[in-house]
Amino acid sequence: MLLRKAVPVLALALATVLASPAAATAEPVPDTSTADAATDRSVLADTGPVGSDPVGSDPVGSGLAGSGPVGAAPDHGGAAGSADGLRALAGANPVIVVGGLSGFAAVYEPLAARLRADGYRVWIYPLPNLGLGDITTSAGSLRSFVGQVRASTGAAKVDLVAHSEGGLVSRYYIKNLGGGDAVGRYVSLGTPQYGTYVANIVAFLGLGSCAGVVACQQMTIGSPFLTALNAGDDTPGDVRWTTVRTRQDELVRPVDNATLADGATNVLIQSRCPLRVVGHLGLVTDGTTYSVIRQALRDQPVNPACLAL
Repeated sequence: MLLRKAVPVLALALATVLASPAAATAEPVPDTSTADAATDRSVLADTGPVGSDPVGSDPVGSGLAGSGPVGAAPDHGGAAGSADGLRALAGANPVIVVGGLSGFAAVYEPLAARLRADGYRVWIYPLPNLGLGDITTSAGSLRSFVGQVRASTGAAKVDLVAHSEGGLVSRYYIKNLGGGDAVGRYVSLGTPQYGTYVANIVAFLGLGSCAGVVACQQMTIGSPFLTALNAGDDTPGDVRWTTVRTRQDELVRPVDNATLADGATNVLIQSRCPLRVVGHLGLVTDGTTYSVIRQALRDQPVNPACLAL
């Protein structure tokens, strides 16, 4: 029975990886910047960092595509912010949207547009080589990218909104590469913090160890990478930690493996909105999920907006 259910999910995951267009990513400039149990409950002048092909934003509007809140998509994550609220957010931490496995930048543009409409300065950081490689290497690249954003904006810290594997990359950066001093808030969306059976099933079906995809191997339940990452404090430093998960996540199983301990705010969409249907990729575009993201970035109590578009 488990196998019959798992095969379509595996097929979807492999199809996503194989169908994604190749994306060449140059090495980023090195970072020169100074570097209770869980409760349910992203400008570089006018361009992105040299060599890393990010998608950036100018909060005052430079006339470039996707440049700022002016003319951006309407806010569907809650009540529209006032002009005073937008002015206040001009001093907020820059927000970096960290992509997931096989997630190229365009996938995350709807989320970035919502954040720009709320007044945030936003960058999209797709993982090197579509996230197929070693998560620790991707974390090193993220460290360089964060350093460039901080140096260009003068911001002491950035906030990270990370999808899927991007949450593991971000967490490794914070925990092991000094990111705790550079990150104010961490929000993960459908991140297999403690692994996923979907990755384990590839080996079960006789396709080898994740068909040779290193990141997939690292996301298997009980992998050496996850064992090391999850040793000790799940939520170190002064970072405000929030995780978001959905019961319909077809790639993170069990879904509660997307939570963190040690004081993190863990949000299950359906605990408040039981009729809300959100899949793994849907976490990036869903209005209810965005209402949680905006509340987390504003240090507000989490109260998902069930009818948000």
